[in-house]
Amino acid sequence: MNEFFFLERELPSFSRRHFLWLLSISAAGAAVSCAVSPVTGRTQLMLVSEEEEIQIDRQNAPFQFSADYGQIQDPGLNNYVRQVGGSLAARTHRTQMPYSFRVVNANYVNAYAFPGGSIACTRGILLSLDNESELAALLGHELGHVNARHTAQQMSKGKLTNAIVGGFSVVAGAVAGGLGQVAGALGSIGAGALLAHYSRDNEREADALGMEYMVKAGYSPKGMVGLMEMLQSLSKSKPSSIELMFATHPMSDERYQTAVKNSQTKYASAQNLSLNRERYMDHTARLRAMKGTIEELQKGEQAMNGQKMGEAEAHFRKALKQTPNDYAGLVMMATCQIIQKKPAEGLRYSEAAKSVYPQEAQAHYLSGFAKLQTRNFAGAYQDFSSYEKVLPGNPTTVFFKGYCRERMGNKEEAAREYHRYLQVVREGKFAQHAYARLVEWGYYKR
Repeated sequence: MNEFFFLERELPSFSRRHFLWLLSISAAGAAVSCAVSPVTGRTQLMLVSEEEEIQIDRQNAPFQFSADYGQIQDPGLNNYVRQVGGSLAARTHRTQMPYSFRVVNANYVNAYAFPGGSIACTRGILLSLDNESELAALLGHELGHVNARHTAQQMSKGKLTNAIVGGFSVVAGAVAGGLGQVAGALGSIGAGALLAHYSRDNEREADALGMEYMVKAGYSPKGMVGLMEMLQSLSKSKPSSIELMFATHPMSDERYQTAVKNSQTKYASAQNLSLNRERYMDHTARLRAMKGTIEELQKGEQAMNGQKMGEAEAHFRKALKQTPNDYAGLVMMATCQIIQKKPAEGLRYSEAAKSVYPQEAQAHYLSGFAKLQTRNFAGAYQDFSSYEKVLPGNPTTVFFKGYCRERMGNKEEAAREYHRYLQVVREGKFAQHAYARLVEWGYYKR
C-alpha cells in the first residue's frame, strides 16, 4: 500500500526528444533554412516543414481534444461548424492543408488550432457567440494562425515549450490550477496544456487574416467586431471563464479598435452582409438548452482548481441533476471523487461516463485509476488497456499497465510494459520504479 501511494504522490518527467532536436539544430546552425511566408510572400526563418506541422498536429491534437472531453455528441452542431469552417478554409492562403473543425465538450471559453489545421472551439465559447458571422470570425482567426505558420515560427525560433512538441508527454505532468500531484497521476492534461501561446503580433496578423477570410466567404466584418466585444465583456463579467483564452490569445483594446476600423474602411462594402443570427440560433438550440448545466460545471471547475473539493462537488451535482448523461460532467465528478480518495464514487461516475461516451478515452483512464485505489489490479489493467486502444501514445498508461501486471505477479508482462515506458520516459519517480524492477528481475544491468 505504501508503495502505491508513493507512486501516487510523484509525477514523472517526460521525454523532450523532438524539442531538444529542434533546439540542437537551431543552436548548431546545421539546418538553418528560409521559407517564403504563404501570407506575406517574404522570407522567414523556418526549420519546420509543412509535413512536420501536419505530423505534430496528428500526434498532439487528439490528446488536447480528449482533455477537452472529446468532440461534442451533437452531429448536427459539429457538421454546422465544419461547414462554416470549410467555407473559410477554401479561401485561405494554404488551401492544401488537411483542415478539420469540431466542437469539444470543454466548458471554458476558447478556440484553438494545431499547426496542421486541426481546429476546435469549446462549447463554452459557442454559448457566448450571438451569430454565425461571429463564429466565422472565431474560426477565421484560428485559420489565420495556421496560414501564417505561427506555431512553426515559434518552434523554429526555439521558443516553444516541450508541451506543444512533446504531445502526450504532458498528459500526466501538466496539471491546471494546482490540483496537485494526485490529479497529475490521473493523467489529465491541464486545459490548454498542448496549445501554443501566441504573441500580440501573431494575434494582430490572425485577426487581419480572419477578417479577410470571413469577408471572402460572404460574412459581415461586424462578426469580428462582435467577437471582440464579447471577449472584452466576458473579461469583465466572468474573468475566470476566459482566463485561458487570454493566456493563449493575448487580448487588447487595440485589437478591438483595429477590428472596428477595418470593418468600417477596408471592408466597408461588406458591412451589410448577413450575420446569419437565426441560422446560428437554430443550430445551437440544443447546446443553449444546457446553459445552466455548463455554468454549474464552470463554477465546479473553478472550485476544483482552487482545491475546494466540497464546493466543486456541489456544483457538479447540480449540473448532473440538470443533465444526468453529460459526459464532461460525469468525468469531472469522477475526477473530484478520486482526488478526494473516494474510489467507489469515482468508479461509479467514471463507469457512467464510459457508458455515455465509450469512444472517448478519459473515462477509461479514470476507471482504471479508481480500481488502482481499491487494489483491483486486474480490472485496472483492463481499463488502461481500453484507454490505450482508444488513445494510444500516453506513456503513463503504459507505466500503470506495467504496475498492474507487477502487482498481479506477472513479472514478464510487467517487464514488457516497463521497458516500453522507459523507451519514452527516462526521468522521474515512475521511471525510477520501472528501471529498479527491471534491474531487480534481471532484465537490465546496472
